[in-house]
Amino acid sequence: MQLEDLGYNKYFEQFRIEQNLDNFETGRIIAEHKERYIVKTTQGELDAEITGNMRFTAKNREDFPAVGDWVALMTYDTDFAIIHKIYPRFSVIKRQAPGKPGEIQLIAANIDYAFLVQAVDRDFNINRLERYLAICNSSHVSPVIVLSKIDLITESGLTEIKDMIKLRIKDVPVIAISNETQQGYKEIKEIIKKGKTYCLLGSSGVGKSSLLNNLSEKAIMKTGAISESTNKGKHITSHRELIILENGGLLIDNPGIREVGIADTTDGLETTFNKILILAENCKFKDCTHTSESGCAVIKAVDQGEIDKSSYDNYMKLEREKAHFASSIAERRKKEKTFGKILKDYHKKDIKQRRS
Repeated sequence: MQLEDLGYNKYFEQFRIEQNLDNFETGRIIAEHKERYIVKTTQGELDAEITGNMRFTAKNREDFPAVGDWVALMTYDTDFAIIHKIYPRFSVIKRQAPGKPGEIQLIAANIDYAFLVQAVDRDFNINRLERYLAICNSSHVSPVIVLSKIDLITESGLTEIKDMIKLRIKDVPVIAISNETQQGYKEIKEIIKKGKTYCLLGSSGVGKSSLLNNLSEKAIMKTGAISESTNKGKHITSHRELIILENGGLLIDNPGIREVGIADTTDGLETTFNKILILAENCKFKDCTHTSESGCAVIKAVDQGEIDKSSYDNYMKLEREKAHFASSIAERRKKEKTFGKILKDYHKKDIKQRRS
């Protein structure tokens, strides 16, 4: 196997040369287990850990490796290595860490496309779909909407869902599939290309593992039986893992995501709700909040039916989450700075006392 088979390209090779990493082996992280990693190289798979210095100097979770990362490592045994450096990421999918204000959880790195999977029988939620789109757009990852379990609803029901998506989401491919009959699989396989990396995002039980198993033509991920009370398969993926498909595509499965907290500090929301942002340029006030101001072009468009009211409400909710996340980061950094100053003053005082 060549590194190019794992998605390696000129972008990473240039970094390797510039950083003088000739004495290190290059590999890609294909699985993570609580700061223990499995790295795939041209020689095979290795268990790996990061150096103590990397752990000590890490400022936040983004300074640690994630599934999909390219790393420079040194092998110390036939199947064990130490990771010394993470290559720069061209994309990273992340969200707010559940229950940890201002902190980020990395989902996967160096992703080209994300399959946003929702089951059409009970799981479908257009607001959550827009959340996933905002995450993809802020991560510079191309989204593809996948509607699963279409064998469980009528044709008219599926058409209704597709029409709902068309009303609120533009220019994003929508593929309807059945994991039982494999209807729609041809369309998905046409998107998957050798050397490109894809990520599965969705709630638990929507059929992500069944999709992965069918695409790989192997029983890689275990899937549970469908519950008669919920019509949901028991999704038992417990960790993120990168799988090489038969056609050379690279697919990352993820545990079901219950909370999709926005961790967007760039332009993800602006891209997702582009129509609202364009209209906002015509607002009477430059600092318009689009809530109650007179002369607000956005509110006017909502009242006149140019913008879907539910989409507007979802946009405002996500904007509040984005602002709260930004303020949480600022507050945490302020506390860290204060603590650092206290620690520095303590060391100065300690040195002074020793000299006296």
